[in-house]
Amino acid sequence: MASGFGYTGGRSRCFPFWQDFQKCYAGADTPSECTLQKEDYLECLHHTKEVSRALRIKTEYLTKTSVEIKQKREEAEVQVASGILGLGLLKEDK
Repeated sequence: MASGFGYTGGRSRCFPFWQDFQKCYAGADTPSECTLQKEDYLECLHHTKEVSRALRIKTEYLTKTSVEIKQKREEAEVQVASGILGLGLLKEDK
């Protein structure tokens, strides 16, 4: 994909970002002026920011659901313990 050709023979998905970076680099006095264009091009190639954001979202979702499941489990245990044991038919072993 770095050659500029996509899988189907046309332009790759990152070719416009490469053109922007190349245009900036050709007209810049110092290469540090084109860091934004470079970051855009590299993000298009490797998706590093997208992957890290997806991982953060996934971990946040998993922690949130694990807390909710733990709370629901505790509520269910309290309801079960107070239901049958509250009638006095069974004695709770401690």
